[in-house]
Amino acid sequence: MTPQLTGADPEHISISKSKGIHIDWKDGHRSEYGLKYLRHHCPCATCTGAHGTPPQAPPIESSPFQMYQPPLRILSVEPVGSYAIRIAWSDGHSTGIYSYDHLRRICPHAQCAGTGAADKS
Repeated sequence: MTPQLTGADPEHISISKSKGIHIDWKDGHRSEYGLKYLRHHCPCATCTGAHGTPPQAPPIESSPFQMYQPPLRILSVEPVGSYAIRIAWSDGHSTGIYSYDHLRRICPHAQCAGTGAADKS
């Protein structure tokens, strides 16, 4: 069974392993997702706390008092059917399946804020 996309059909996806992901949507909208933003919005059960445990998603902003951590990078991106992508991260995480619906919903652009399209939490 193929999931039904609700206006979240990408026309083109550009990936920069050191900067993030840019999506041109078929309806003309454009979204740009930075690495930390994408990693923070990982939809997997561990990161969202779906197993009844506290969410484990890393914060978007790092504390200046933390020990050095290597810069976050995308190691690989692979399609999941025709409805999502899976991202393997340099921090060892790779279980998040980012559906196109999810990516459209979390679009960080100001024009999406307050429309229900963005999740700024």
